[in-house]
Amino acid sequence: MAARGALMERSHSDSRTRRLRALADLVRAEMLTSQEEATERLADQGFAVTQATVSRDLEQLGAVKVKRGGVLSYALPDQIGAADWSTGRLARILSEWALSVEAAGQLIVMKTPPGSAHLVASAIDQSALPEIAGTVSGDDTLFLVVRDGHAIPPLVRRFERMMGQEKINYA
Repeated sequence: MAARGALMERSHSDSRTRRLRALADLVRAEMLTSQEEATERLADQGFAVTQATVSRDLEQLGAVKVKRGGVLSYALPDQIGAADWSTGRLARILSEWALSVEAAGQLIVMKTPPGSAHLVASAIDQSALPEIAGTVSGDDTLFLVVRDGHAIPPLVRRFERMMGQEKINYA
C-alpha cells in the first residue's frame, strides 16, 4: 500500500514538472496576456488545469507581466534580465505589502498586513541581496538577518525607497 502511495506521489510530481516546463515554454514562445489564455494553451497540450493552478504555477516560475510591443504579457526572469527582474519585483512587492521597516540591533524588522510576511520574505530571498543572509517570517512580521560587515542603516533606507516611504533628511 505504501509503495502505491509513493508511486502516485511521484506520478503527480512528474506531471507537475512536465506542466511547469510546458508553461515556461509557452511563456517564452508566445505573448500570453492572461492566466485564462495560459490555461487554454495548456489544455491544447493535454494538461487539465484550472486558472488557480496556472496562477500558482506562474508565481512559482517567477513570471511577471511586462509590456512588449505595447501589450502586457507574461515573461520569465531570463527573458528580462534576472537582476532587473528581482529588484523590480522586490520593489513592487515592498511597495504593495510592506508597511514599515526598522533596524533592531543586527536585524531589520519589517511589518506587513496579516498573512503577508511570507510573501515579502520570499521576494527578499529570491532577490538574493548580497547583504541579506536570510529571512524569518511569521504572520505579519519578518526579520532580515544582515551579513557581517554590512551597515544596516543604508539597507533600511534602501527598503524605504522601494516601499515608497523614503524619509527626507532636511539637515
